Amino acid sequence: MLLSERQSEILQRARSQGRVEVEALAVEFEVTTQTIRRDLNDLSQSGLLARVHGGAVPAARVSNVAYAARRALAAPEKRAIGQRAAEMIPDGCSVIVNVGTTTEEVARALMARRDLVVITNNLNVVAILSGTPQKELILAGGVVRQHDGAIVGDEAVAFIRRFKADYAVIGASALDEDGAILDYDMREVAVARAIVENARRTILVCDRLKFERSAPVRICDVADVHAFVTDAPPPAAFAEACGRGGVEIAVATAGQDAAGQDPEATA
Repeated sequence: MLLSERQSEILQRARSQGRVEVEALAVEFEVTTQTIRRDLNDLSQSGLLARVHGGAVPAARVSNVAYAARRALAAPEKRAIGQRAAEMIPDGCSVIVNVGTTTEEVARALMARRDLVVITNNLNVVAILSGTPQKELILAGGVVRQHDGAIVGDEAVAFIRRFKADYAVIGASALDEDGAILDYDMREVAVARAIVENARRTILVCDRLKFERSAPVRICDVADVHAFVTDAPPPAAFAEACGRGGVEIAVATAGQDAAGQDPEATA
């Protein structure tokens, strides 16, 4: 990609400051916010930046973003997605929760639920749900990936295959418009595949930024899941793939309550 002078300056600032904001850049460069958003989208599509709410942060198109940084990416949107996905999971059922910053938001939204059996390969999910009402927590064994608390490897795959859960919640590092659900680590992907294969209903949770990234390893196709919860309508081709597979699409909007209303509008 041939960068304009403004885009080069935006990229340099993002790398030096860790984050850039749309409003501040528009004022500084004396252009509209729409122009800045186009610049950020171009930089994101080229893999140089990753879009976050109100701006962008540095990212690489073919390598994963550090887990701590991923928690900050689209954080309000991930909370909304977590709440919407949790609405699909009733009390008194079993659920497998996979690794990911968005799946952790689902776990937070399940804290008040009762009579759940929660199976996970995510140490963070156990920490989130420990001490909450009436839950049986079952943690997979295997190799602990210390930078994000994931438990991966053949032992984790074999452990997951011992169960047949009512629900599964999975995330992904990237989504392709043809319907491919993608990730980086083959060991993590093996566990994710086992989770999909051993759940009666699978919920995919991903924010819209996953359509702007690429990853090399296929978890499955969107037709292999039952519901897709995101924060914006997906690209047309992906929506068509969901339609062919009978996949429910649920769009959760940040700042809205569980009923889909803006709390400030009713205050």
